[in-house]
Order: sequence, then structure tokens, then C-alpha cells
Amino acid sequence: MIEIRPLEFGDVLEIVPKRHCDARGFFSETWSRRALAEAGIELEFVQDNHSRSAPAGTLRGLHFQIPPRAQAKLIRVVRGAIMDVVVDIRKGSPNFGRWAGLEVSAEKWNQVLIPSGYAHGFVTLVPETEVVYKVTDFYSPEQCRTIRYDDPTIGIVWPIHLAPFELSANDSAAPLLAEVDTGFA
Repeated sequence: MIEIRPLEFGDVLEIVPKRHCDARGFFSETWSRRALAEAGIELEFVQDNHSRSAPAGTLRGLHFQIPPRAQAKLIRVVRGAIMDVVVDIRKGSPNFGRWAGLEVSAEKWNQVLIPSGYAHGFVTLVPETEVVYKVTDFYSPEQCRTIRYDDPTIGIVWPIHLAPFELSANDSAAPLLAEVDTGFA
């Protein structure tokens, strides 16, 4: 059994798989194509990714791939906690440039399903956080794009008590949303 809750934009979903617990621990189906198909969600995942961030305050994003290699993502945390953020980058959307965020953690056992057309990023809330995520297309450096995490026109409210954030060189030098052709109409 899987609980599905739409976030602010309606097509970005929080998914909470059931955990079956006993004295030994627990068992959980973290992904079920059948259960999501019954809810009208049909995706073909082709790759699993796993990231580990040693310090709290590690910020990754905002990342996406442009068509024809756009990716939907299913994000979950297997150790630690993150503030997960999506930004609508579909130029024709009434929510273009708006963001939504959600805490995702191993303790909450929740996940976020992000359709293509959104940039994605997260900041680790605790040390030694591990994030596992599925994607619907393979990594393609030619189609990979990044938007600045602190773009003032988007206005993401990151947990500033974690600043200064640990960033990659690519994320530090990312352009603003207005400077990026997102590839989504």
C-alpha cells in the first residue's frame, strides 16, 4: 500500500510507502509500478542514482535535463534528511518560476515524485545523508542544465542556519532562470 499526496503544484507528489514492522525490523515496497499505475501514474524508470553528502548544508541543484532527454525523478532518503525543492520551469505554466519544498527523510519514509518540466535540488539537513533516486532517462551531459539555487526571482527559502552551503563548482556558477532556455514550453 502506498499513500499519495499532491504537493502545491498538483503533479508533484509526496509518496509514502507502507512499512511492515516487527521485532526484526521492517519491510517496505518502495516502488510499485502496479500501485502507481492504479493511481494513474505510469513511468518507466531506467536508472537509479545514489548520492552521499558528508556535511549538513550540502546543497545540490537546481538540476534538470532538457528534452528530448528530460527526466522524471522519484527521490527518497535512506539515511538522514533533506529539504527537497522543485521549481516549475515550463514556460507556459501558470506556476512558471514558482517553487515548492518538502522535508524528505529516512525517518518519515516519504518520497517525492517529480515529473519532467521541473528543476530539482536539495540541501542536507543532517550530516551523512544518503539520497537514492530513480530517473526516467539516462544522464546526458549535453542536455543537463543547472539554475542558481539562490535566484532572487525564484526566491527559495533555504534553511539559512545551514549556510554557508557546500556547493559544487558547477552549482556555484549556475545561471539565473531568466538566462536559461529550459526547453519546456
